[in-house]
Amino acid sequence: MKKGIVGKKIGMTQIFAEDGRLIPVTVIQAGPCPVVQKKTVEKDGYEAIQVGFDAYAPNRAEKLVNKPQKGHFAKANVEPTRTLRELRLEDCSTYNVGDEIKVDVFAAGDHVDVTGTSKGHGYSGVIQRWNHHTGPMAHGSKYHRGVGSMSANSDPSRVFKNKKMPGHYGVDRVTTLNLSVVRVDADRNLLLVRGAVPGPNGGTLVIRDSVKA
Repeated sequence: MKKGIVGKKIGMTQIFAEDGRLIPVTVIQAGPCPVVQKKTVEKDGYEAIQVGFDAYAPNRAEKLVNKPQKGHFAKANVEPTRTLRELRLEDCSTYNVGDEIKVDVFAAGDHVDVTGTSKGHGYSGVIQRWNHHTGPMAHGSKYHRGVGSMSANSDPSRVFKNKKMPGHYGVDRVTTLNLSVVRVDADRNLLLVRGAVPGPNGGTLVIRDSVKA
């Protein structure tokens, strides 16, 4: 990737374009992200930068950050943050430890990929999890929201692999591709992206330039 930043989903709203069109947008608080560590081919086998996001208040950092983490941030002379992410950029040499990546690395009209963690739904049945049809809803059916036929009886005498069944639904890493940046508010560190992005409000996101652009 050429550029990237870490942010937090604030929520969705809508704005009007100059020609009067209504555009649904997701508001993302993106950055500032201090560079905490640089990884090199000689030492680590690959090039990347580690960036932080959402700095702790001093009293919270004292309580919630352990000694190894405090040492890691102190070595970089950076305030402890709640989130650390690695960005594998094409050219990491332009960044030094302690530099800040701000939202103005993006501009209106750019196309980005947004990665986040989808909402969790807990243990869910096949109707919610896999969008299966319900069974007959008549009183005599007695099988309304079940999984349906599992397999044949004597042959093959087992359930085939990959049968869609109830289970844990959500909390997956999801990437939405090729979203357009509608507006950048550098003063408030806000990025307005057209359409929806993964995860709940307050969820951590990684925004990077689109692989399809």
